[in-house]
Formats: sequence, C-alpha cells, structure tokens
Amino acid sequence: MKKSYKILAAALLLAAALTALLSVSIRQVTVSGNSRYSDQEMVDLVFQKRTDWNTLVCYLKNRFGSHPQVPFVEDYQLVFHSPFHVEIIVHEKSVVGCVSYMSSYMYFDKDGIVVESTSQPLEGIPCVEGLEFGSIVLHQPLPVESQTVFEDILNLTQVLEVYGIRADRIRYNSRGEATLFIQDLEVFLGDDADTAGKVAELSDMMPQLEGKKGTLYLDSYDPVNRQTMYTFKKK
Repeated sequence: MKKSYKILAAALLLAAALTALLSVSIRQVTVSGNSRYSDQEMVDLVFQKRTDWNTLVCYLKNRFGSHPQVPFVEDYQLVFHSPFHVEIIVHEKSVVGCVSYMSSYMYFDKDGIVVESTSQPLEGIPCVEGLEFGSIVLHQPLPVESQTVFEDILNLTQVLEVYGIRADRIRYNSRGEATLFIQDLEVFLGDDADTAGKVAELSDMMPQLEGKKGTLYLDSYDPVNRQTMYTFKKK
C-alpha cells in the first residue's frame, strides 16, 4: 500500500511540474545577425504557432526538431537567456549578385552557387547583365559560358561589398568590360585590370558624386600614377 502511495505521489509531483513548465511562456525575443529581415519579420518566421511561445515546447522543437527554411537565411540559433527571454541569432546566406532568368531573379554567393530565387529584385543586391548562360538550377553553380568573366564578376561584387558601394546593376559588354549603375550615375570600369584600385578610387569620390547624373570613366586608372585625371560626362 505504501508503495502505491509513493507511486501516486511521484505521479502527482510529475504532473504538477509538467503543468508548471507548460504554463511558462516566452515574453521577450531579441534578434541579432539579421539584415535582410526586420526583427519582427524574423520573430514571425520563427514563432509561427501559438504553442511555439511556450518555453518547453520551443526548447524541445529547437533541440530535437528542424528549423523552418527561411529565404536568404542559412540557419539560425535560439539562445535561452532565461525561461522568458530568447535570442534569435541569424546566419544569413552570403549573396553577392543576381541574374534575371525566366521571369525570376536568381541570386548567387561568393562561390558562384545559386542560393535563392525571387520574382522581384531585392534592394541592395546588384543585378548582373550581359552574361550568357545555360539552364540555371538552384544550389548549383551559375552555368556561365565564360569562366573568366564570371571570376571577374565575383571579384568585382566582393570588392564592392568591402567598400560598401551598392550598385543597382552591373553590365558587361562583349569585351568583358564592366559598367556600374548607381542610381543616376554610370561608372565605366573597363577591363578587369586593377579592379580593387578602381573601386577604391570610386569610394573616395562618392561624396562628390552624390546626386549627380552622368558617366564617370575609371578605365584610365593607373596604380603607379595616383594623379590620374578622370573624365566625367554629365547627362
């Protein structure tokens, strides 16, 4: 009889503890590492159901389940600072550019892998024009005909990111020469020689070019002669 009472008491204690745990809810969520989505958008993407706000349910789903896929997000972590406070740490995909393909925009990373697609272009990611390529498949390398030009594109987009220059479009002509389109400004870079130096010059000149309309010719850049004069043709 005493053994039965002990089992019953243990069961009641377990039920009480479980009830207490199920009554604890997350009240504060902070987000870090995100730039593509706002904090509230990330919260809505992670906590999609009412039960997700329960601390125990959230912990178990995060520990043993799989995270829902979020466009342009490689993965995210949930860090429990307390039973009431959770932090979402976002690990975004590295996207350097996109190409238009069959009414969609295909985004590629620094290794040339197509990582996402959208029906509308996203702000802050340059669209590359003038390329010739075959069928594009998600999560596969962008199938460009000229590997040399593609290496130039990857180099240019990464240098632009380093200097914080956001080009709307990058156009390549048949000779592999690049032109940047930044709002009403066109910047002709020419061939792939000294790309980093040309972009560095552009970065220094951006404050004076703000709000201007026309074409800046940086193809005459000379890494030896730093006193080179550049041509700017107003529209």
